[in-house]
Amino acid sequence: MLLNIKNVLNVPGTVLPVDLTVSDERLETVHQVHGFTFAAPVTVKGQIENRAGVTALQLHISCSLLVTCDRCLKETVQDFAYDEEHIIVRRFESEEEEFELENYIVAKAESIDPEEIAVTDLILELPSKMLCKEDCKGLCPVCGCDRNETDCGHTS
Repeated sequence: MLLNIKNVLNVPGTVLPVDLTVSDERLETVHQVHGFTFAAPVTVKGQIENRAGVTALQLHISCSLLVTCDRCLKETVQDFAYDEEHIIVRRFESEEEEFELENYIVAKAESIDPEEIAVTDLILELPSKMLCKEDCKGLCPVCGCDRNETDCGHTS
């Protein structure tokens, strides 16, 4: 979903709201590539603002994931929310500048794809280890029981 931001780039003080739900097709791609299963739509709210000639993209990304605990193998739904901010530039003047400013978002043809930016940010922020709860005790390596539900008496 390309969003034309020409007016924001050209007029200091301009604010453009961002309010979207990530498409099912994009979430399916994320599932196929990264294995994340979303239990509800991913919502993105924020704004693009030109402050004294510097254009900033601010996003609040929230989602619910169906996760399998890495310790006890229980499936749970967990909510995640992240705030992200990026500086948007029209283009780089040289390759050297592009290398130095790799954290900036380039508005190609004065447009950006906030959905793609939000999904990329979300993937980078999600934890690599998913737990049903912070203090999950996991499975017993001897008998396989869930140590959150029962004390089997085995140690190790």
